[in-house]
Amino acid sequence: MCHDDISLAAMAEALGRSTDYRVLRRLVPRTTFAPAIGQDTKTGVLLDTETTGLDARKDEIIELGMVKFEFLPDGRIAGVRDTFSAFNEPSVPIPAEVTALTGIADEMVAGHKIDEAVVSAFVDDAVIVIAHNSGFDRKFVERYWPIFERKAWGCSATEVDWRKHGFEGSRLGYLLNGAGFFHQAHRAVDDCHALLEILALELPTTRAPALALLLETARRKTMRVWAEQSPFDLKDALKRRGYRWSDGSDGRPRSWYVDVGESALEDEIAFLKTEIYLRDIEPRLQTLTAFTRFSVRG
Repeated sequence: MCHDDISLAAMAEALGRSTDYRVLRRLVPRTTFAPAIGQDTKTGVLLDTETTGLDARKDEIIELGMVKFEFLPDGRIAGVRDTFSAFNEPSVPIPAEVTALTGIADEMVAGHKIDEAVVSAFVDDAVIVIAHNSGFDRKFVERYWPIFERKAWGCSATEVDWRKHGFEGSRLGYLLNGAGFFHQAHRAVDDCHALLEILALELPTTRAPALALLLETARRKTMRVWAEQSPFDLKDALKRRGYRWSDGSDGRPRSWYVDVGESALEDEIAFLKTEIYLRDIEPRLQTLTAFTRFSVRG
């Protein structure tokens, strides 16, 4: 470390001790976290995609990034085992707004195709795949690589209530800033390294790593409740309660729906009976687990 680096580090340390300043440090990916001496570990994979658009039925992946890591029974991250980063040439030119956001241009992906066998080998021993918007990423990667259909998935954006634990929101940049870092966003493997740092962070409310809370949530069953043929003029009441709209694609009902924990199912059905349908109904229910949640098959 040169003299200037020492001076900057000392200044950052001094500013960090003041209540008038916050210091953000550039995230430097690391490979070691908590020691795993004598403890069994499990393998997880963090995943991020960059795509030509938002529609998983027709848009295409242009970059896949993954970080394979080991974690301990208490949810602490032990270390990084491997990383994966590759481009994929789409069948259409990359939209200008995507290049502006990601920095990925047509000439960077030209001639590149991601090998399915390499992807499958990378994730084969993972007990869980985690993305920061699994409802988006899982639908894309299942189209390309069937191994992801057979994996349990977790979502670090929705399966941790970040606001409840003192953060301003669930966007990756907000979380990283809250942890005292900044990074080069919107490149797939860089976002995976950022996510690893966030999941390793000890939450002030639980004194446990964020990964522990995510795993606990992902292991639970949830129930998807379909409010089929609900009155149109009550759609705002459904939206306020957290219902989302399914347009009927992929063989799913064209209907409002909500996902709730098993313990909240009785209250949800009571809400539909008394506030929406005004009669005794038995709504369509689906049981979701980490193996089906966020999937197009869900």
